[in-house]
Amino acid sequence: MISIDNIRVDFGGTNLFHDVSFIINKKDRIALIGKNGAGKTTLLRILSGEQSPTEGAVSRQRNITVGYLPQVMTHKDGRSVFEEAEQAFEHIHEMEVQLQKMNDELSSRTDYESESYHQLIEDYTHLNEQYTMMGGSHYEAEIERTLTGLGFRRSDFDRPTGEFSGGWRMRIELAKLLLRHPDVLLLDEPTNHLDIESIQWLEQFLARSSNAVLLVSHDRAFLNAVTNRTVEISCGRIYDYKLSYDKFMQTRKERREQQIRAYENQQKEIADIKEFIERFRYKPTKAVQVQSRIKQLEKMIPIEIDEEETSRLRLRFAPATRSGNYPVICEDVSKSFGEHTVFKGVNFTINRGDKVAFVGRNGEGKTTLVRCILQELSHEGTITIGHNVQIAYFAQHQAQLLDENLTVFQTIDNVATGDIRLRIRDILGAFMFGGEASEKKVRVLSGGERSRLAMIRLLLQQMNLLILDEPTNHLDMQSKDVLKEAIRDFDGTVIIVSHDRHFLDGLVTKVYEFGNGKVHEHLGGIYDYLSKKNAENINEALATGNTIKNTQQSKPAVSESRLNYEAEKQLQKQRRKLERLVEQSEEAVNELLSAIAALEALMSTPEGNNNDNYERYASLKKQLAAAEEDWEHNMEQLEAFM
Repeated sequence: MISIDNIRVDFGGTNLFHDVSFIINKKDRIALIGKNGAGKTTLLRILSGEQSPTEGAVSRQRNITVGYLPQVMTHKDGRSVFEEAEQAFEHIHEMEVQLQKMNDELSSRTDYESESYHQLIEDYTHLNEQYTMMGGSHYEAEIERTLTGLGFRRSDFDRPTGEFSGGWRMRIELAKLLLRHPDVLLLDEPTNHLDIESIQWLEQFLARSSNAVLLVSHDRAFLNAVTNRTVEISCGRIYDYKLSYDKFMQTRKERREQQIRAYENQQKEIADIKEFIERFRYKPTKAVQVQSRIKQLEKMIPIEIDEEETSRLRLRFAPATRSGNYPVICEDVSKSFGEHTVFKGVNFTINRGDKVAFVGRNGEGKTTLVRCILQELSHEGTITIGHNVQIAYFAQHQAQLLDENLTVFQTIDNVATGDIRLRIRDILGAFMFGGEASEKKVRVLSGGERSRLAMIRLLLQQMNLLILDEPTNHLDMQSKDVLKEAIRDFDGTVIIVSHDRHFLDGLVTKVYEFGNGKVHEHLGGIYDYLSKKNAENINEALATGNTIKNTQQSKPAVSESRLNYEAEKQLQKQRRKLERLVEQSEEAVNELLSAIAALEALMSTPEGNNNDNYERYASLKKQLAAAEEDWEHNMEQLEAFM
């Protein structure tokens, strides 16, 4: 559908990437990954047509449509939420106007036997059929489903868009984009402003969609749920694997180990050649051999190693002073704004050392309760803060309170104490402020960079109760791993408001669910909570079904149930078989890619540069093409079966 052919991009005198080639096929689900600054957003802009490459070409299949959701965009006011989403169907409205015009003409004309009248009837019929096929009669229901799926209440539909925050405005733009059903969907951090339920809805929407999807996201669980192919920008080049994110990362690790071995061998060979040249440079009897070694050195292509990940850095909080046994106790806590009740009758106790998550749809009161705990908002009921509790709080707006005249390094140096001051540059590097970036003034930082800097300041403060409100929105995966490991090792108490399931997984042991004015406590991790929630919903559905049955209906119901059970068993058996085939295909592709990477490393050395290896390389490439075809065939069968 879209072919990228040897494109190069230069930015500010620096080469961002070069020799980039790959193809986006129908039904591809591609995760575009790479460290911040690698060029992910630039590549999305090129694919969308908003930017041109310095060199190379981007070819699009004729008549395909491309939809692009950037991280930042300008919003227009003046419409309601529903009216703004309805802009996705401008073509429908144009057809409605045209149909009405044609209908009026048919009603007013009396030359029923004329050729032009019959032609008008044909045109009207054709346009009306096209209108029906494009969903002209039910697009309003589709708008409603999409808006509610992304977290809007029906009472929000008539509210002006200007009343909503930037995050909610981005949801409206995402809704418009999804409603247009473009052939290729380009999404840049689509989950940043979504809660868990909205993310799950988006996952299901993309799974049902027949369109190609290429997305940038730091939500690892979302990538694994949605994508089946991973394209990484690293060292200015593209690495393309038909694997989900987690499987790709394992392959990437193996690839890097091979690169390191090949690099070390090459460096040893270079050292040996240079030593030979220096030893025999001035001996006439060795002149021919010396010149041969010099030419060999000139022809040698340096082996590059992928950028080292910073997630290995271990960042530790300062040891927490001991607080009371119960840092936070809520007793019959309620909060209302006018006639709107946010939550009512909240009762829970957070023990010292607990790491808990606040989850739920946006607007259900998670941040409101946090602000009540911080005593920033009045409330009904009692919130008791335990003895000797020292609270550190991270919220998005705190990034705006940084001193704009300081550099990044000075901002952290001013709050760092003790031995941590010796590791400031390592810490900054872990959060993408390495090298010259540490000398940037705060005033030139983007909103995301300021948020990361505010997060680092927070981590260096003395506290024993840490409250984080959506801490991962602007962190890449490596930085999130650093933060997650630091929180896991922190010996204080932690409250995390987040929709990032992978970040919460293995970190929290208690989940507080906000919804319908209530706060429910769930013991266990985030996936324990999600599993339990789904099970509860199924049980409720079964209970409802039982209440409408009577004795006369019971026998056929049992028979039908048995038939359904046997049919479902067969379907599950076929599905498992297809899933095994897909997994085997993926493993075959993975093994061939690893073998090709190892052979490429070998071929870059003098001893590996021979015809046998070239023939083996060509053979492996053919096997890879066949294996990828098998994988695509099996995936298509599985997707059709699903």
